[in-house]
Amino acid sequence: MSQNKGVAVESLWPAPTIRPAGAAGPMLRQERAERTREQILHCAARIFAERGYQQTSIKDVADEVAMTKGAVYFHFPNKQALAVAVVDELYSRWPVTLDAVRGKGLSPLDTVIEMFNAATAAFLEDPIMQAGTRLQNERDAVDVELPLPYVDWTNLISTLMHEAHGQGQLARHIDPDVAARVAVAAFFGAQHISDNLHGRADFAERWREVRDTLFPALRALPRPVAAPDRHVTPR
Repeated sequence: MSQNKGVAVESLWPAPTIRPAGAAGPMLRQERAERTREQILHCAARIFAERGYQQTSIKDVADEVAMTKGAVYFHFPNKQALAVAVVDELYSRWPVTLDAVRGKGLSPLDTVIEMFNAATAAFLEDPIMQAGTRLQNERDAVDVELPLPYVDWTNLISTLMHEAHGQGQLARHIDPDVAARVAVAAFFGAQHISDNLHGRADFAERWREVRDTLFPALRALPRPVAAPDRHVTPR
């Protein structure tokens, strides 16, 4: 659980799946295979996050999970497939996170902020987030088609910004699509700088600075309360 100032959404980011044991027979074998695959995937994510794609081998992953290389190859035919699975796992978590945030009943603009809060916590705590992001940055080395980074995230934030605009939450001069692009650029830019300079040790604080500077500028000002009519009718 993150204790960094301004990040208090750890329960919104999906935890690693833990599959319970099932009945004996084919179903049990399938569940064991799925648990093994998830174990390999999460161990690989930790190594990718720490070392990068080129400095990670299937043997490194096999040693980490105490398996043979053949056992890893049974689930992932090569290192590229393992990298793709990590990135796919990352992308699969965003809709789950969005559902959890929407379940809090927040306004659209506050939902945007909470999504970035959740992403901050994930960058600090979750190897899938860390590895998926690093693999995207090293996509040329991976040399396999990966989803274009930032596109889905920008579309998600843009949708929320349009909802906020429709509810009068954005200042009149704000274009929702521009606001989404600026917010995504500011968030991921702060993450990238924090990662390169300080290993993300100060990222929660850097995100708080972005949040507290950017979003007040986007938010519509409260409408002034009309002064009471002090006109006194002559008697």
